[in-house]
Amino acid sequence: MSSSSTSIMDNLFQRSLEDLIKGFRLQLLGESNFISRALEEIRREIKVTDLSTKSTALHKLSYLAALHGVDMSWAAFHAVEVVSSPRFQHKRIGYEAITQSFHEQTSVLLLITNQVRKDLNSANEYEVSLALECLSRIGTHDLARDLTPEVFTLLGSSKAFVKKKAIGVVLRVFEKYPDAVKVCFKRLVENLESSDPQILSAVVGVFCELATRDPGSCLPLAPELYKVLVDSRNNWVLIKVLKIFAKLASVEPRLGKKVAEPICEHMRRTVAKSLVFECVRTVVSSLSDHEAAVKLAVAKIREFLVEDDPNLKYLGLNALSIVAPKHLWAVLENKEAVVKALSDEDPNVKLEALHLLMSMVNEDNVSEISRILMNYALKSDPFFCNEIIFSVLSACSRNAYEIIVDFDWYVSLLGEMARIPHCQRGEEIEHQLIDIGMRVRDARPQLVRVSWALLIDPALLGNLFLHPILSAAAWISGEYVEFCKNPYETVEVLLQPRTGLLPPSIRAVYIHSAFKVLIFCLRSYFSAEESTLSFSAQEFSSASSSMNAFTYESILNLVNVIELGLVPLSGTHDVEVQERTKNVLGFIGMIKQDLAEKLNLQDSETEVFRVTAFMEDVFSEELGPVSATAQDKVCVPGGLELKENLGDLEEICGEFLKPVDSVSYTDKISFSVSKLRIRDQQEASSSSSPPHEASSLLAEHRKRHGMYYLPSQKDDPDSNGTPNDYPLANELANEISPDPFNPKKKPNQSKQRPVVVKLEEGDESRNPPQAKSNIETVNDDESLSRAIQSALLVKNKGKEKDKSETNPNSGQQEKEESSRIEDHQNSEKKKKKKKKKNGERSSKHKSRGRNEVASASEQVIIPDYLL
Repeated sequence: MSSSSTSIMDNLFQRSLEDLIKGFRLQLLGESNFISRALEEIRREIKVTDLSTKSTALHKLSYLAALHGVDMSWAAFHAVEVVSSPRFQHKRIGYEAITQSFHEQTSVLLLITNQVRKDLNSANEYEVSLALECLSRIGTHDLARDLTPEVFTLLGSSKAFVKKKAIGVVLRVFEKYPDAVKVCFKRLVENLESSDPQILSAVVGVFCELATRDPGSCLPLAPELYKVLVDSRNNWVLIKVLKIFAKLASVEPRLGKKVAEPICEHMRRTVAKSLVFECVRTVVSSLSDHEAAVKLAVAKIREFLVEDDPNLKYLGLNALSIVAPKHLWAVLENKEAVVKALSDEDPNVKLEALHLLMSMVNEDNVSEISRILMNYALKSDPFFCNEIIFSVLSACSRNAYEIIVDFDWYVSLLGEMARIPHCQRGEEIEHQLIDIGMRVRDARPQLVRVSWALLIDPALLGNLFLHPILSAAAWISGEYVEFCKNPYETVEVLLQPRTGLLPPSIRAVYIHSAFKVLIFCLRSYFSAEESTLSFSAQEFSSASSSMNAFTYESILNLVNVIELGLVPLSGTHDVEVQERTKNVLGFIGMIKQDLAEKLNLQDSETEVFRVTAFMEDVFSEELGPVSATAQDKVCVPGGLELKENLGDLEEICGEFLKPVDSVSYTDKISFSVSKLRIRDQQEASSSSSPPHEASSLLAEHRKRHGMYYLPSQKDDPDSNGTPNDYPLANELANEISPDPFNPKKKPNQSKQRPVVVKLEEGDESRNPPQAKSNIETVNDDESLSRAIQSALLVKNKGKEKDKSETNPNSGQQEKEESSRIEDHQNSEKKKKKKKKKNGERSSKHKSRGRNEVASASEQVIIPDYLL
């Protein structure tokens, strides 16, 4: 009597979920404190025996777990208790908690098997619905195996509400327990002939998922699906059927000829944009070989592009991007609409239009499309502006600039990109400027001119994103200084005070380029006696003759300008800048005395001539592109052996690897110095010992640790006295001959394309390999596909048998179905009994079964009337 009164009082004064939510809104203690107090209250309430109180506590706990991430795994057994309540309200709360918190590792998961079976056999369709939804969420291999007979029965239920949910659960059951296909697949296929649109939609959705995973397994269902495609008037059913045929057509190309006409009929008849788009996508992705269907699809795409709705416009652009690889004419016909979409307010529409426009780029229209995109980049927001720049850079540099004919135009375009206000693609532009300089000799004069224009632009110094471009411009100005019109002005720009705005790494490049200009000017001055003398490299005979007009005063002024600009940098804190600065100043200090005394500078005995000639040799080697696989071409020495486990190094170098603890830094230094002195004394004393003793010690050490020694040349029979036998990292196939450059000539697409150095292996696309799919998922899909194929084989055999025999009555069919379920249950029991005995031979049986199913699937053929 007291326990019942206690439960009544607890239920009377228990806070409901609404009270808990109101308390959250009014609480003043803080959210975490309020949740802690609520959990204490729930733990106390959920332990009572009254199911009403327990279900209310579980309901509140589910709310806290869903919205606030509270762990509710500790209440798993209480959820099982609530599910067993005869009241539907309690049962609903229990199933909700189970689907929310249970997983395959839940310890009490097997306890709900009988309760779910009981609810699946209930006369209340809503209780059946709760059990089916729970199975679809937490179904495991054991649950799917034990509840397959009940799901099979519900597939033939007379209640459409139950049948459609049972059809939806079948997919989960098939995934976890592929053998269920043998029991349920035939009845699932029979539901394709249902007149109820809800049931038909559910079963088509299941086959749509199965076809997505393995189209070949669903190929024999093409006749039934074709009938649905022709007869159905439900748009959502048709959309799923179209998705299925898009997958099947990739497996069986002959299928496209049969389904093309019904799809075109749907495109002409329907006004639903969703169905029209799905028809268009099916045609352009899987039926692209059928010209009439493609033309109709392109006409429908044009209707999407002129729509005011940005969603429909995006779908039209997306469909064009699918059809573009095989039918580029469709994109060219709608070029104006695509260009107009670049100014759309929707960012997704603009990006899709940009990607579509870049798919049209070739060597004939690259100049026109780039001009259009640069105009849009100037008036676009920062994000879309940089997307445009990146798209142009990627398209033009693809496959070693294969679509670029006029490199002078493209180099000028790179310079224009750097001046776009929102440009943030400095690293990409830097890479291409340097890459073109190394690959295309004919483009170097224009590169120097563009680099000069970039270096004198003060706006670029204040933009952090464009500093890499300035680094490339400085490097080009020094590396190809022979094309520079005024080296004196180049040095002034490289050493101007405003370069202090640049990072130290870029300032180091500026200083080094100034050093290259100085060396070039000195050598040009030394060679001024010959009036027709070309520059330091004979292949650059087309450069301006004004470069040789160096006088003693101009050289002396140039040296003074460099020294004046670098002296303040000699005390900088950055090591790289300081080192390069002192290198240049040291060089100037070596030559300045000879320059000041006006000696015969052409005399090879003078210091300035010798040092300048040496530095010219240092900078004369031309830099070229390096293959990405250059490191792989370096052969590993024959005597080198590498071990993964280097634990035996402690035995060899034990005295050097011992840590020195509790010793200060100064003590460590003194310790190492004293040790070196002792070792020097030992070496001095050992030098007086006979030589054969030292050689014997070395031979013994080599015998013990021979794997760390390289073979000597006299011991190595393969060596011929040529130690450097490694292949060069960059081997050019042909010698490149330069063409004269005419700066007054306008960029012209009709000009002959210059030679571009292209490596055999280094210029391949470096797309990351596609990630491998999960092995377990692949195995599950394979087993499910084999089960479906075997079920379809049995189904086709049954059809052939029905043709020769009369149809059995309905009672006989029910007996066959019940016997099928009994056979399934008996086979499961036999499997459990023989599992231990057949453990060793299971792999052989599996492989044999796979071969049988594979051979059986090859025999499944689509009827000829459909193909």
